[in-house]
Amino acid sequence: MTDEVDLAFGESERIPAVAQDADSGEVLMLAYVTSEAVERTRETGLAHYYSRSREELWQKGASSGHVQEVEEIRVDCDGDALLYLVDQEGGACHTGYESCFYRTIDGETVGERVFDPDEVYE
Repeated sequence: MTDEVDLAFGESERIPAVAQDADSGEVLMLAYVTSEAVERTRETGLAHYYSRSREELWQKGASSGHVQEVEEIRVDCDGDALLYLVDQEGGACHTGYESCFYRTIDGETVGERVFDPDEVYE
C-alpha cells in the first residue's frame, strides 16, 4: 500500500535531510530542503538542497562533480525530516572529506580525505 506522505515544512519552509551512503550506511552530510528541492530530487534522481546562506536551491556536486544519486527517500514519523539514501560520487564534504562528520568533538580527525578542495573549487 502506498500513500504519499505529507511533509511538515512549517514556517521556515525547510526541513533537514540527512544523506546516508546506501551501501555502507555511513552518514555523509546534513542539509536543508524545500518542497522545490525535494521535487527536483525526485525528478532528476540527483540530490538537491536549499542553501540557507545563499538562499537558493542547489544540486549537490554541480560544481565539484561529486553528485549524490538518490536511491531512496525516507521520511521520519513526523514528516519533518528526510533521509536520502545515496550513491555518493567522490567526497560529500566541501572540505575534501568523504563525510562532513570527519571529526570528533575533541577535534580528532577520524575521516578520510578523498579530494583536495583547492583543485576542485575556484
